[in-house]
Amino acid sequence: MDARQRAVSYPAPTRLDHLRFCEIEGWAVVRSSTGRRSVHHETYELELPDGRILRTRISRPPDRTGYGTALWSHILRDQLQTTAEEFWRCVRTGAPPSRGARPSPQDAIPSELAHLLRNRVGLSDAEIAAMSRPAAIERAQQYWTTGE
Repeated sequence: MDARQRAVSYPAPTRLDHLRFCEIEGWAVVRSSTGRRSVHHETYELELPDGRILRTRISRPPDRTGYGTALWSHILRDQLQTTAEEFWRCVRTGAPPSRGARPSPQDAIPSELAHLLRNRVGLSDAEIAAMSRPAAIERAQQYWTTGE
């Protein structure tokens, strides 16, 4: 079975499926320069971790109207930049595609705290990198209470 046959084996995607995918992954509605929404299409965009911005359009109303094979292939490949498998997994389970983003470590020091430690407290990047999150918080609290 080639890639074309596999793509067809999924149910026909609808505008509602497209909308659900965008909502789950956190796409933002793009408004016109006057702040209004479009009458014919709803435009959404998503900023990726690497800085690229994806845009997709959903015809109004987002209902159970299906997409043709060629249009859907274009939407998946060029607008959503995902595979049919990832799309349907997201729509069915609510798990967004990974998009190659690595989850941040649970004990990571927030960037604002690292900035404070570097620029106000005067610690080097190496000293900050060697700290645990609780130690960094404790050091910031020491700075705020004593000024040192």
